[in-house]
Amino acid sequence: MSKLTTSRRGFLAMTAAMGAAGMLPGFTRLAGAQEGGKVLRLRLDGDNDILDPGYMSGGINIEAQKQCLPFLADYAREGDKFTWRPTYFVTRLEQRDATHIDFELAEGLVWSNGYGPVRASDVKFSFERMKGTDWSGYYEALDHVEVTGERSGTIVLSRPFSPFMMITLCHGPGAILCEQAVKDAGGTFTTDFPAVCGPYTYEAIPGQRATFRANPEWTGPKPAFDRVEANVISEVKASELAFEAGELDCTEVGADTLARYSANMPEGAAITVAGELQYMWMGMNTEHPKLRDKTVRRALQHAVDVDSILQGAYSGTTTKSHGIVCPGLLGQRRETKYYRYDPATARQLLAEAGVSGLNLTLRTLNTQERMLAAQIIQANLTAVGITVTVLPQDSGPFWEMGQESKGDTWQDLELWLMRFGTTPDPYEATSWFTSDQVGIWNWERWTSEEYDRLYKEGVAETDEAKRREIYVRMQEIMEETGAYVWINHEPEAFAHRQEVVVNASPSGELNYRRFEQA
Repeated sequence: MSKLTTSRRGFLAMTAAMGAAGMLPGFTRLAGAQEGGKVLRLRLDGDNDILDPGYMSGGINIEAQKQCLPFLADYAREGDKFTWRPTYFVTRLEQRDATHIDFELAEGLVWSNGYGPVRASDVKFSFERMKGTDWSGYYEALDHVEVTGERSGTIVLSRPFSPFMMITLCHGPGAILCEQAVKDAGGTFTTDFPAVCGPYTYEAIPGQRATFRANPEWTGPKPAFDRVEANVISEVKASELAFEAGELDCTEVGADTLARYSANMPEGAAITVAGELQYMWMGMNTEHPKLRDKTVRRALQHAVDVDSILQGAYSGTTTKSHGIVCPGLLGQRRETKYYRYDPATARQLLAEAGVSGLNLTLRTLNTQERMLAAQIIQANLTAVGITVTVLPQDSGPFWEMGQESKGDTWQDLELWLMRFGTTPDPYEATSWFTSDQVGIWNWERWTSEEYDRLYKEGVAETDEAKRREIYVRMQEIMEETGAYVWINHEPEAFAHRQEVVVNASPSGELNYRRFEQA
């Protein structure tokens, strides 16, 4: 089974160090300054490293792709649920049956740098190329793309793959590239697009900003802003200060600021929540000698007061989690099945296991909310007789802890706080916990034949009710291992000027071309 191993990085927080707001490089102070036209000033949490859809780390790289490359489908929202819609790059996008998707590209789409019109053969090249890249998991069911005309074709799947529209076509791996331009670039590219076709062109000054200017060859709908300046600000607190100082029009905000703004919104500001497609939990290494006994793991599940974490670390701004499927998605659970906060039961289970004087380490990213959460868990476990040492980690070593390919730290892992981001289909979230992910992203290191079987069935099932049952059961299997304490789903929240209408994917990538002016 081809999986999304390297691409997991695309949904992880990036934390390269930068200065405070007063040290940020050269903000354009007001819309219309410098070059003229309407300017949108945003934040990037780091430099774009690889823009190639096949080898990107995701996140801000996807944001750049959305402005400069064609996509067949975009995310949309219907009430509290997420769905998809065709983009203006196509005049037709239709799923004829479970394994055939017909498309027709819009007329007049032209690649930059003299590469001519966008053709159906570019779609074929782009999608079939992805099968041999780091993001091949999104294309595991793709058989081929049949070109039926210069602008028309059919995507042919080898088997039903329910997430294809929502996960493959709407997300970064669904970007379409110019075949000849990529070949001329040597087959891959990093920080420059070999050719663009979209509302904006792209250029960047490392460590400072990426600038998106109106594409003179673009024939589609004109974006609301003539230029987008995305300034590199790694720390959320620094970007919040820049927003309050009037130097940004929109920025992501942390939990404490979201709570503060919700209670007392700054003049002229507003909040937009894109989605809650983050899931956080405390994980336990089922192979570690101290945690091999499931009774001990069950005791830890009962010992952690999640409600206190939500209030103490997240100021009540996050949704309580009962699994890995996030709000608005098929299969979200409303309660836990195998545990509840009950210190007395935790003590009883430890006694049944014959365990006393247990000492454990809890590793976490060294961020404000995670450290507060870790300290609350530390106090909870102390109350049932377990001594916990909190080990703060920088971003680099943290994301390598459970990967066997990165060293031996996985052998020493006991407890950790983990948060993954996802896309709006349960397939994405469940993919990281199959048996073949042990030592990669399944750091809890359990295996289940039933879980692996249901994973395959969930991808192929087209009946919504049956899919829902599959994903609920998969989360029950995870919880029953005793290796998880579900914590929360953090919102992707953005503070912005009232006159700016934000557009973001459910997982939080901003789509500048779909921003509007109120």
